[in-house]
Amino acid sequence: MADTDTGDRFDYVIVGAGSAGCVLANRLTEDPTVTVAVLEAGGKNESLLVKMPAGVGNLIAAKGVSNWGFETTPQQFMDGRKLYQPRGRGWGGSSSINGMIYIRGHARDYDQWRQMGLGGWGYADVLPYFKRSQHHEDGGDAWNGEAGPLWVSRGPPGHPIYKAFIQAGAQAGYPVTRDFNGHQQEGVGPYHLTIRDGERWSAAAAYLKPVIDRPNLKVISGAYAHRILIENKKALGVEFSAGPGKPTQNVYAKREVLVCGGAFQSPQLLQLSGIGPGAELQKHGVNVVQDAPDVGRNLQDHLDVCVIYEMTKPLSMYSLTKGLKQPMIGIQYLINKQGLGRTNHLHAGAFLKTRGELDRPDIQIHLVNAQMRDHARVKADRDAFTLHACQLRPESKGTVTLASTNPFDAPAIDPRYLAEENDRRTMRDSVRIIRDIVKQHGLDNYRGSEFAPGDHIRTDSEIDAWIRQNGETIYHPVGTVRMGADAKAPLDEQLRVRGVDGLRVIDASVMPTLIGGNTNAPTIMIAEKISDLLRGKPYLPPQDAPIAEDERVAV
Repeated sequence: MADTDTGDRFDYVIVGAGSAGCVLANRLTEDPTVTVAVLEAGGKNESLLVKMPAGVGNLIAAKGVSNWGFETTPQQFMDGRKLYQPRGRGWGGSSSINGMIYIRGHARDYDQWRQMGLGGWGYADVLPYFKRSQHHEDGGDAWNGEAGPLWVSRGPPGHPIYKAFIQAGAQAGYPVTRDFNGHQQEGVGPYHLTIRDGERWSAAAAYLKPVIDRPNLKVISGAYAHRILIENKKALGVEFSAGPGKPTQNVYAKREVLVCGGAFQSPQLLQLSGIGPGAELQKHGVNVVQDAPDVGRNLQDHLDVCVIYEMTKPLSMYSLTKGLKQPMIGIQYLINKQGLGRTNHLHAGAFLKTRGELDRPDIQIHLVNAQMRDHARVKADRDAFTLHACQLRPESKGTVTLASTNPFDAPAIDPRYLAEENDRRTMRDSVRIIRDIVKQHGLDNYRGSEFAPGDHIRTDSEIDAWIRQNGETIYHPVGTVRMGADAKAPLDEQLRVRGVDGLRVIDASVMPTLIGGNTNAPTIMIAEKISDLLRGKPYLPPQDAPIAEDERVAV
């Protein structure tokens, strides 16, 4: 029992004010008769670094008030390294620290979910929810929405390195794609960004802050969830506290508890509550409420490598922010939201196939106008540009398990990166594809020498060794509380926890397979769709929108 039992009762209790939690808080409280409480361990995320898009590097690099800063267990197939795992903390969750790239994944990713027996999750089913969430600055079309709360903008024309990269990609033989979320994903092109008028437009900015004064919504910040209160296989509420050593309290749900903690902390909370692999829970002394072996299994993430080139002109962020220029960026941004602070400096990229027979791209590239090593934790020492490459659909799968029964301890995160040979081959091929693009004439005015991995790294074994020593996450973990048509899946297609009434999980952990791209937009889509279900509203009607295998556009 709780040390302090307030007896507060709401229709819904949401655990986590991350991307999904913000959406649910907004949509559920549109009905003034429905009451909602949101428990969030972090704060409001109102710092300059969160609001200013250029602050992303600082947010990702440092564990702190906005970043849980987890680590993996030693990775068996990556030379025993522990890999850093940034995760957003506070209002907006990871949407308050991410790179602000708006990507949905490939249409076939969702059709694959439908083919796995998950009715209502095909591309035609989810597209209306992507559109409902979105306010695209260019207006709506078959693929984009124009009336939603999540502002999506095109990257500014900005630095010529981005146009040069797109030209080089076309010269290497790839299509040019103007909208990776539209008719065709494959190709090189500009990214669309969750930035509005020079300000990060997180899920908190889009969904939570505009409705924070609703009388039927209560957000409790600094609230650490300890466990879900369950009696007779029914979720009754959540036990939480304000931190280590603080008294615990209970908050009760008259209808449902909605867990929105993300791919690491949602399975951790379920396991602390007795829902998970029974034998493992018993080893920790946790009373087993529901033996669910797949809770914490099926972890999938995008492993990333950085190929870095010196820039022959003093136009990278290194020169643009040297000396007194850096504080002036913040000052100018504070004055009028202008200057280098108003963008994320991630304006272009690519979705490409490493093999022609594939039905969709299997690697993604992000171009950064800076030297970017170890999540920006290695200080830049020269003008450079960085090409991040990640494998979109890894075959390697890992786990999230309890490290202890202390709710303030991080879970044990083991992605098992590079456990499968196909993953190693795909990552190796991505390095060679980047090298082929960069050698094209389009980048002649900017390309200097390659210093990571370096021209001397050439053979398969040399590239493999370099990837083991330098690969990192690009922050897209999913799948640890997957939905599925099979009885082993922790969730059904309505995201209800099997075997426990009144309990759902709604976040990136529910994805049965990792989508081909950045995961924030799909997480928001999932919450939008389930909010209709919770309100007893019919799902939006499916919408067919064409996708293409080959659509070449002139540069």
